[in-house]
Amino acid sequence: MADLDKRMSARDIVAQIEDGMTVGIGGWGPRRKPMALVREILRSDVKDLTIAAFGGADVGMLCAAGKVKKLIFAFVSLDAIPLEPWFRKAREAGQIDVFEMDEGMFQWGLKAAAFDMPFLPTRVGLGTDLAELGGIKTVQSPYDDGEVMLAMPAIKLDVALIHANRCDWRGNNQFLGPDYYYDPWFAKAAKRTFVSCEELVEKMEDSHPDDVAANAIERCFVSGVVEMPGGAHPSSMPPAYGWDMGWFKDYAAAAKDPGDWSQVSDRFVGKDEAAYQASVGGVDKIAALPLPVM
Repeated sequence: MADLDKRMSARDIVAQIEDGMTVGIGGWGPRRKPMALVREILRSDVKDLTIAAFGGADVGMLCAAGKVKKLIFAFVSLDAIPLEPWFRKAREAGQIDVFEMDEGMFQWGLKAAAFDMPFLPTRVGLGTDLAELGGIKTVQSPYDDGEVMLAMPAIKLDVALIHANRCDWRGNNQFLGPDYYYDPWFAKAAKRTFVSCEELVEKMEDSHPDDVAANAIERCFVSGVVEMPGGAHPSSMPPAYGWDMGWFKDYAAAAKDPGDWSQVSDRFVGKDEAAYQASVGGVDKIAALPLPVM
């Protein structure tokens, strides 16, 4: 039974991320990001990471802190703030290598890795500058149609980080929001997947049997879980809480010249997660953030 227990601390999870690794971060822009785990990375000494993400403040903060060597991405946005400001500073200064693509190409790259394939053929991205700039090659169908398609390379991850509504100690999970985004593919594309959650329960089938269909990621793909209520803040966590747009505005303002991350990082990261959450009003205030209306 003990070997099935996947409970870990955030520090233990980040201790398994080594310099130079490729880390996939689930969620979508300012939605359901594993921000507490990202903050733990920011408190660590790990560096030279390749980050793969549909990015939001997770990407911006890691870039600002000098943790990112290369970024694999489709966008980096805070929605109401269209271009993530700290990411923009890093890219305009040439501080990071980039592999940019659209959402469909990114999805296909994760699927290729999940299927343990070197690439998958797709029509997505054909004839675009993104394919050319990324050096993505084409492949011809061996069948009578002879169609030429893009050969989207696998986006292989050493580690994936994901935030869920609930987990149990065996790695079962439940995502109660309206969209899983591509989190299941991040998990399957990674050698190891770690999931933070709003609530850790004993056995999912006993405590929340009516939500069994919300188990998006099979537990065999989950290496570790940690309970971190409010752990998506400042991103949204439907249906529990919305994003903190006031926080995003303060964060964006701090990026304006001179925009020195070392002078503001304590405000946005904190010495530990308890200190960070206290600085934004505590978990009750996070839980009270209204869900955005689209």
